[in-house]
Amino acid sequence: MAESFRDPQRGGSLIVAWQIKAKTILIVGGGAVAASRVFNALDADACVTVVAPELCAELQYRFSSGQITWKDRKFVDSDLEQADMVLTAISDVQESRRIADLCKQQRIPVNAADINDLCDFWFMSTHRDHSVQVAVSTNSKAPRLANRIRRQIASALPRGTGLAVEQIGRLRKRIREADPKPENSKRRMTWLTQLCDYWPIEQLAKLDADNIDTLLDAYVQNHDPQSVKIAQDTTTSLSSSGMPSPVMQTPTEDHLSESTDNKKGKLVLVGAGVGDPELLTVRAHKELKQADIVLADKLIPEPVLDIIDCEIYTARKFPGAASEAQEDLYRRGLEELAKGRRVVRLKQGDPFVYGRGGEEILFFRKHGYEPDVVSGLTSAINGPGLCGIPVTHRGVADQVLVLSGANRNGDLPTVPPFVATRTLVILMAVKRLERIMELLLEQEFPADLPVAIVERAGCSDQRTVRGTLSTIAGIVERVGHNAPGLIVAGHAVNILSDAAIQDRYLDPSTLGLHSTE
Repeated sequence: MAESFRDPQRGGSLIVAWQIKAKTILIVGGGAVAASRVFNALDADACVTVVAPELCAELQYRFSSGQITWKDRKFVDSDLEQADMVLTAISDVQESRRIADLCKQQRIPVNAADINDLCDFWFMSTHRDHSVQVAVSTNSKAPRLANRIRRQIASALPRGTGLAVEQIGRLRKRIREADPKPENSKRRMTWLTQLCDYWPIEQLAKLDADNIDTLLDAYVQNHDPQSVKIAQDTTTSLSSSGMPSPVMQTPTEDHLSESTDNKKGKLVLVGAGVGDPELLTVRAHKELKQADIVLADKLIPEPVLDIIDCEIYTARKFPGAASEAQEDLYRRGLEELAKGRRVVRLKQGDPFVYGRGGEEILFFRKHGYEPDVVSGLTSAINGPGLCGIPVTHRGVADQVLVLSGANRNGDLPTVPPFVATRTLVILMAVKRLERIMELLLEQEFPADLPVAIVERAGCSDQRTVRGTLSTIAGIVERVGHNAPGLIVAGHAVNILSDAAIQDRYLDPSTLGLHSTE
């Protein structure tokens, strides 16, 4: 089996964030287009010189307030001597071409407004919110449509996104000052990753100096971010203003018994499926709308949470703290049921496929509640399908084996001997990918067996990374991983044509690999 890299789509631009601070940008022209270019340059802290016999009102203001330097005349060749970048915004096409030619001779990057073939780069439609910058390029094919796309992206961002980034930046700086050792960089990165991945952006945006001090203390004392109590309002639902303050508590049996004296509530165990709210069952959608409170797993995608109107209480499961988080959910569930409320326990995928659904039924049954169960699409079967991988295919794969890579005691899964017609699906295993691939090789699985990492199946940013048993760990190390994900191994992985997979299922901006026969 020969392995090949994906072919580049080509025809795109190299998207970069150009650091132009304190460098000189020469702008030729004094009209509205030039004013727009000046604003963008100043926004990036550049030193701006404008060459033009006349200035529009906005540029007059910027000159009089000392924001720009103005040369009150037409362009001359010597103006290029101190320029790090040149932008022309004049109506004289021939002069623009001449200036562009001079820039290219001197290897100065140049943009000529409305003359695409002269441009070394284009300006994109941008959204700015504090340090967050979102830019959309149509590679000069449809600039007006780029504006519309940009507005739609900006409107989809959570409230307070820019503030959240600023606060994380402050916290990151404080942590580096408190723990500057290079050998601790991985610890710093892991701790901040947990904070950024699992705290709602709206809550991060509300952090103040005292909260940052509290989080810094938690880092220094090696507490996970979700065990931190911060002084914020915790009564609002996750979908509108963030999750409750992350304080872990393990309930006692006496407390649990007291909370069940009045058994009037109703518990419904609901599977959230693979991430797309359109793939929820009709019954699941109905239960979410009728709930008084939803107790949700931490990896439930935001589009699913967004359809919920009531309070959301989120599980806080982190490595080493899963049991405590489960007890916290039990405690809250019993408290709400004792109040006579309709409680939905929302679980990713299907509750009975590595979802601890059976354990939860037994627990609540012990305390006098018999939950209803609403099944969901399990990622073990539907995740690969959504990314173009049939787990069974006549003549290729006639059986499926589903394993967990995160067993109760942290042990690796027990893998049976290799069967050529079996598709192996391993959930919750990507963080242990290298060791699991070694385990499969030890069990005499072929080194060239096709393997895929299916990431965030059913979400808008789903991705598939492909390789073989011997190469996939190195590939994922290069391209990174977006949790949650699962491993699929077997000859069915590449049974659909590579062209169909690439065109329909792979994000062309990623470096995912796939194999060919």
